[in-house]
Amino acid sequence: MSRPFLVRSALALALIFAADVRAATDADFAEIRDQIRQLKQSYEARIDALEQRLKNAEARAATAPPATQPATTTPVAASTAPAPAPSAAAGIAAFNPAISAVLQGRYANLSQDPNAYRIAGFAPGGDIGPGRRGLGLGESELALSASVDDKFAGTLIVSLTPANTVSVEEAYGIVTALPDGLTPKFGRFFSGLGYLNEQHQHAWDFVDAPLAYETFLGGQYGNDGLQLKWVAPTEQYLEFGAEIGNGDSFPGNQRNRNGAGAVVAYAHTGGDIGASHSWRAGLSYLHTKAQDREYTQTDTFGNDAPIGFSGVSDVAIADFVWKYAPNGNTQTTSAKLQGEYFWRRERGNLTYDSDGKLALTQTDAYRSPQRGWYLQGVWQFMPTWRVGARYDRLDPGQVDYGANAAYLATSSFAPQRYTMMFDWTPSEFSRLRLQLAQSKVRPEVTDNQLFLQYILTIGAHGAHKF
Repeated sequence: MSRPFLVRSALALALIFAADVRAATDADFAEIRDQIRQLKQSYEARIDALEQRLKNAEARAATAPPATQPATTTPVAASTAPAPAPSAAAGIAAFNPAISAVLQGRYANLSQDPNAYRIAGFAPGGDIGPGRRGLGLGESELALSASVDDKFAGTLIVSLTPANTVSVEEAYGIVTALPDGLTPKFGRFFSGLGYLNEQHQHAWDFVDAPLAYETFLGGQYGNDGLQLKWVAPTEQYLEFGAEIGNGDSFPGNQRNRNGAGAVVAYAHTGGDIGASHSWRAGLSYLHTKAQDREYTQTDTFGNDAPIGFSGVSDVAIADFVWKYAPNGNTQTTSAKLQGEYFWRRERGNLTYDSDGKLALTQTDAYRSPQRGWYLQGVWQFMPTWRVGARYDRLDPGQVDYGANAAYLATSSFAPQRYTMMFDWTPSEFSRLRLQLAQSKVRPEVTDNQLFLQYILTIGAHGAHKF
């Protein structure tokens, strides 16, 4: 075989091999380019979605820095638009909700029998009072929240009581697709009236609710209905809200009627003062009705008389909150001053001896303008450590019982309570609290109260409200 032939054969084989290698390399490059293109499209979609979420969050966010207390269960995802799924794996993950649980327990030392608890001069309602003596489990919460799609988000919060009962505390959907700061909510939710009402109990600065909340809202006012909030696109924070609901919660009650049983409206404003101060103030109004709302009241003869009220209940609230943190940094030290003033007027018909057991049943006109307020301050004097004080007071007003004044006496006694607390918060997931209170809600009766409380949060949870 000649040398030129061998050379030509070798060159031919080399060219064929090079062509095969080049073809294979081009296929690899095409695949890599296709993967890069898919990744770019995926991340561009995610970036667009995140920018939209940021825009929505900025429109709804309060102007002050977040607090350092344990987080509420209101999810961030519930107020923002979800991101499109970039891949099959991400699409599956999108159906996984954020899940969290709040565990609470306490020890209570009370000088008065909690079974005899009542606030003199005021119609009782809701789950109020200091609770049982001794060691006990507090209310636990289980929360699930997730983006449903690019238009809706949902939240479910279930309450587990120490009495082994289960109730739906909140179960609502939020429309996330509307522009210009509009946020519709529908389902069951804590109303946005006042300041403290919308926060969950484990996020409060004290073990219990102020006396005004117990007296005028039955502890905390919830709505089954519709809510619409709008945050104005202004430099100063402006929020307006309105709600319609079934009116089942105290001071209303369940009525077998069509239509809305309660209307709520409120407006809040706030802003920053320099880099270290922020504030929020608001006015709220609740209008609801009651039909044969029953309770027990001690009459002038010392009998525990059953009472029935049917009529209209109007509650107005003015609230104010001021916060301080050096240069906006709450990690080292901070302070908060908070107060709310309540005014309630009820008018309608009152039935004395509503079940007839005293054989003195009588119905006549009833009118009761009453007031109440509280003021509290909390100081974080070093990282993880806080001290706070609160004062509550109620004004029984001039209650007009009409003809029932022969059996029911008006009272000039003004219930009040002094409270101090000291707590340690090693992280946003845990808190231990000591609280001391002197409660005077009945004439000539003083209840000295001591509480030890723990709050543990497990799982994903959202940021605090202002």
